[in-house]
Amino acid sequence: MIGSFRRLFGALLWLALLAGPALAQAAEEARDPYQYFFSESFGDFREELAAAREQGKKGVMLFFEMDECPFCHRMKQTILNRPDVQAYFRERFIGVSVDVEGDVEITDFEGRAMSQKDYAFKVNRVRATPVIAFFDLEGKRVVRYTGATSSAEEFLWLVDYAADGRYRDLSFTKYKRERRNAAK
Repeated sequence: MIGSFRRLFGALLWLALLAGPALAQAAEEARDPYQYFFSESFGDFREELAAAREQGKKGVMLFFEMDECPFCHRMKQTILNRPDVQAYFRERFIGVSVDVEGDVEITDFEGRAMSQKDYAFKVNRVRATPVIAFFDLEGKRVVRYTGATSSAEEFLWLVDYAADGRYRDLSFTKYKRERRNAAK
């Protein structure tokens, strides 16, 4: 029994030594999505569109979230915190976080003032979080994805799907299949 315990302890110690540097490096590379992924917003989405046009971006992405949402937290802790994802995304879109329970007033793309929660629930019919919604440079929603993406790769495919206008001719499911097949 003691020998088994020692072997198990030794194996765990060995794994910790091997994984430690990789985990430390990943932790160092992770960056706060509120600072590096999402743009600072003053709540006027028309201004976000104007900034996107000026910067040559494809549009604005709204990330509808709530504090208690484990899927939102997973997205922010495993995907939106990655420097490679942040850089790739910010080349193409401006990202804004919207609290589906928030009372903060926003002005939507059409100039209507309302609370974040009213915009989420009444205008965008957000019933589960996260919802990732891409809007073109005219403020028209062109892509809506409900739930957390399964990986950074899938999130980046979603970004490409919206940026390249592929939503016009096929569903995101078919687009992902196309991307997987092309990678083989």
